[in-house]
Amino acid sequence: MSLSPREVFLRLVHGVADRNLSELPDLYGEVTDVRHPMATPESEPLTSRRALREHFTVPPEGRESLPKRSVVDVVVHETADPEVIVAEFAYEFTLPDDSRSKVPCVFVMRVRDGQIIESRDYIDPIRT
Repeated sequence: MSLSPREVFLRLVHGVADRNLSELPDLYGEVTDVRHPMATPESEPLTSRRALREHFTVPPEGRESLPKRSVVDVVVHETADPEVIVAEFAYEFTLPDDSRSKVPCVFVMRVRDGQIIESRDYIDPIRT
């Protein structure tokens, strides 16, 4: 049995937070449409698992420099379409001085057969 849209979403955001980036492309379909409408500078849609693999690739020496983050304030809204969810959450970053900063996010995702085939990821580029 394939994962539900909620389960796929949670694996994605916790995988990002836990820096398990190499596992994340497998959450997406071979053909997909992932957009970051708030990206600065603008980014092209990610339309394949291969493109997502490149998107999530961070050289080993760069992984340790990624800020520590956790996933908080998760609310997942089911929709009339069983493939589509709207997920509100925040990444909470731990800064070098041990203070914390939250970046609110909203993802609108279509998950079919346990894989993301479409997503709009709204993340504040300035606060991130």
